[in-house]
Amino acid sequence: MSVTIHGIRNCDTMRKAGAWLDAQGIAYRLHDYRRDGLDPALLQAWIAALGWATLLNRAGTSFRKLPEAARTGLDAERAAALMLTEPAMIKRPVLTIGPHLTVGFQPTEWAKLI
Repeated sequence: MSVTIHGIRNCDTMRKAGAWLDAQGIAYRLHDYRRDGLDPALLQAWIAALGWATLLNRAGTSFRKLPEAARTGLDAERAAALMLTEPAMIKRPVLTIGPHLTVGFQPTEWAKLI
């Protein structure tokens, strides 16, 4: 079973998620958007599976710093462009466990998938 945790290495939530996976003895690969980049096709697959509103971190600093015009009237295309331009706007972590995909640190949900 392939496990990949997607996000930004220095994020507190990412650290908690990695520590939880380590404590469960689960080997995983860390994909850091800033270091490794973000494939537009992968983001589109996530949007298709989860919806752009689920992936977009509206509570984060990067999103809140945007001008009001950039934050309003969002649709899938505009949200995807924002997330590709600034991957910190993606909720973290995005976890893939085999064919399963989740967003956010959800130990109870993750335990069910593992």
